Amino acid sequence: MLFCLPARANILWSLPEPVTVHESGMGKDILGGAVRRSARDSDALYFKFRVNPLSDVSKEEYFAGFQLFEGDTERLGVGNSFKAWAYSAFNTEETGENNTVFGDLDLHSATPESYEAGKFLAYELPRRGIVRTIIFKVQYVPHGDDLVTAWIDPDLSAGMTEENQLTILTTQFRAKATFNQIRLRHGGGGEGWTFSDLAVATSFQDFIVVPFWRQWWFISTIVMALLLAVGATVRVVEKRKFQRQLQRAEQQHALERERGRIAMDLHDELGSSLTQISLLGGLLRVDKENPAQVDTHATRLAAAADHSVRALEEIVWAVRPGSDTMQGLVDYIAHFANDLFAENRIRCRLDLPVELPARALPPDVRHNIFLIVKEALTNVLKHAGGSVVNLQVQVDDGKLQIAIADDGQGFAAGATATNGEHNGLENMRRRAAAVGGQLEVTSEPGKGTRVEFKMTFPN
Repeated sequence: MLFCLPARANILWSLPEPVTVHESGMGKDILGGAVRRSARDSDALYFKFRVNPLSDVSKEEYFAGFQLFEGDTERLGVGNSFKAWAYSAFNTEETGENNTVFGDLDLHSATPESYEAGKFLAYELPRRGIVRTIIFKVQYVPHGDDLVTAWIDPDLSAGMTEENQLTILTTQFRAKATFNQIRLRHGGGGEGWTFSDLAVATSFQDFIVVPFWRQWWFISTIVMALLLAVGATVRVVEKRKFQRQLQRAEQQHALERERGRIAMDLHDELGSSLTQISLLGGLLRVDKENPAQVDTHATRLAAAADHSVRALEEIVWAVRPGSDTMQGLVDYIAHFANDLFAENRIRCRLDLPVELPARALPPDVRHNIFLIVKEALTNVLKHAGGSVVNLQVQVDDGKLQIAIADDGQGFAAGATATNGEHNGLENMRRRAAAVGGQLEVTSEPGKGTRVEFKMTFPN
């Protein structure tokens, strides 16, 4: 019920509506002569724009930026340089320590890129759909290189200034920044950038949104808020009552769903195995005079019995409350992998965390994750034709990552899979999506296959 109105002054030029730029070439002037600076000037200007990348620099090589021009001569640009692959400035008089092209300089960011476990670089890659606001200041130096200060997503709340912005948001360098045009540019891969909220001002404070309280409507708003508070309180009480009822209904539905899953597992896993055991027992009686057939039936009977025991063990584990932990999941995965490859020529190497967080996992989440791992390991046993499979589990900062990689024959991207393999991959992807995770499968002929499952735990 309380309003904050922007109080701005000395905005020399602005273009609030969004502009999408794709394959622009040298671009077109959007300034229209509203502002200019020459080599004789000694004041400071502040430039602001918001960018929504439609291109993902981690997948598509491209450049994009908000660039100053003096006539047709390129001056300072801010955005993503072609070879920087990060939010960066280009056409500068300095080169960043992480850059390979003269005049490219990566900008500091509060969300730096990780390049090794626990280590971060200072810059940030532009990601598709992740909006960033960039402000840069040019302190003009007469007949010299101008001093530029850039901020990615600075704090523009009331009371903030350029001096108290965080160091990790701030980058300083020198560049030629005289101009009489501003052009928005994009070239290379991807679908471009969408710019919005463009402005040129004489002060950092011109971009600060200041609360404005001393208006006639403020007191009226407070009175109305008090009148509405009584009604809102009644509504909140009724809403909480309804939510409790809904929660109980959801718990009952979850219980019914779990019962249904257990029944289906018993039918699908144990039902088929027990039926096979029964049929093989009948064949043993019929072929009891044929030793070769008896041996074949006995071998198949033992395999069916082993499968039944393993299926029953999985079902019991899936419903046992004491297993609803991260430790319980990892321990059972290790037990299953060792058992699966115990009498096989394929060696299974386990890379498991020494310590695991004491995190509870709902039965359906735990079961789906295990079935993804089971399907991947079974595929290695049946189809890979390799000698080693590596199973790695990592848990860090609320994220779970499980990778299964083999040195088998692999397959070409886009190759047609058999119905069984296709259904297996689809089942794995569906289970990953059901728990809010992601599944990536990479493979090349002769270079094995890697299946990677990633999941972020809810707070």
